[in-house]
Amino acid sequence: MGNVINLNRFRKRAEREATAKQADVNRAKFGRTKAERSAEETRADQAKARLDQHQIDREDQS
Repeated sequence: MGNVINLNRFRKRAEREATAKQADVNRAKFGRTKAERSAEETRADQAKARLDQHQIDREDQS
């Protein structure tokens, strides 16, 4: 006779593993500290300001 398998235990283990995989993905995607977010925002603001400084205004050149 074969081994008896508890299907609830198997199902719950599979759900835990899937949840753990999703948590890893979310940590990589959203897991930045406040300092990292603010540094990224500062870099983006500086890049935008640098781009605006190099823009040529073309007013009434006709």
